[in-house]
Amino acid sequence: MGSNSEIKMKRRIFISTGEVSGDWHGAILIEALHERAIAKGIELEIVGLGGDRMEATGTKLLGNTVGIGSIGAVEALPYILPTILVQEDAKKWLKKSPPDVVVLIDYMMPNQGMGYFAKRVLKVPVIYYIAPQEWVWSFNDKNTKAIAVFTDKLLAIFPQEAVYYEKQGTNVQWVGHPFVDLMAKVPDRAEARKQLGIAADDLVVTLLPASRTQELKSVMPIILKAAKIIQAKLPHVKFWLPLSLERYRPAVEKLLAEYDIKATIISAQSQIAISAADLVLSKSGTVNLETALLNVPQVILYRVSAITAWIARYIVKLQLPFISPVNLVNMESVVPEFVQDKAIPEAIAETALDLLINPQARQTMLDGYTRVRESLGEKGAINRVADSIIDYL
Repeated sequence: MGSNSEIKMKRRIFISTGEVSGDWHGAILIEALHERAIAKGIELEIVGLGGDRMEATGTKLLGNTVGIGSIGAVEALPYILPTILVQEDAKKWLKKSPPDVVVLIDYMMPNQGMGYFAKRVLKVPVIYYIAPQEWVWSFNDKNTKAIAVFTDKLLAIFPQEAVYYEKQGTNVQWVGHPFVDLMAKVPDRAEARKQLGIAADDLVVTLLPASRTQELKSVMPIILKAAKIIQAKLPHVKFWLPLSLERYRPAVEKLLAEYDIKATIISAQSQIAISAADLVLSKSGTVNLETALLNVPQVILYRVSAITAWIARYIVKLQLPFISPVNLVNMESVVPEFVQDKAIPEAIAETALDLLINPQARQTMLDGYTRVRESLGEKGAINRVADSIIDYL
């Protein structure tokens, strides 16, 4: 009798994501899901498309998608075939062993394919957690309408995102942002410095140039040129550079040598390196929000290829109010963004120096961070997400 009831409560969840940040969000969610499932007497099996972090939680990976991601039309071309191949393998596996529910995390175009497959072929509920940022740059709502078609529930992390997707007819629950909890666990400045062996009075700038291969070419040289100007004005500055993927190390070392920048390279631990810093010089991305919640001033930049920029401007007529998640939260300019033609090392360095030297500039940014934090919801977002998914089981 006992074994029969055990069989009854075994459930399978398939999670699909890509890139470094998706893998990280996936891993955090998986830990919460296991915790909640145990409390409810459900035996969980989780399979997925993701990366090493998800695999480390005991998830069966049907394919590794962390290295196959990019931003921009031209930049995406080399990744189309690998993405299709990984997904085809996953679909074959899922047809034989269907999940009870499918969870999609960000990763816009690839996850649209998985969403339709889950709905039409597997005929199982689809939950979208951390939806693509259509609400920021949507130009014809085509993707949003697609998401509305296959998504049973969308778990929104930004208030604006919830409002936008609701208007599109999607079933939305605003859960708040998982970073509110996660960043509260990161050691404070003094403790972070102790862990990294940084003196209390050292002037530290943390560089975050790349989580995608393309950014080593498009963003990192600009960051290093700006760092060189900062170094010339403040010779006692110390640079720290956490790697988002260990395999970037040779390329990063080569670029540092080329631009004659002495930086301490560390693996992972990016949050500790942010917490210990006086300033962060970063590419645009999820990490900007981590930096804001850790209360460290930052300067943000981004650049894609000239062709991609041209397509965005003239073909797609893309008009972005902001690109950094920090500014998108309240649609307010809290952190300076240097995008495309404006990503000039001199201008970036000048703004960075102002934040390092001028207490008023720092304070203005920190006040902006307070408003951002207030808009990201209460603690406990990740448990709300896990509960919402387990309700479907």
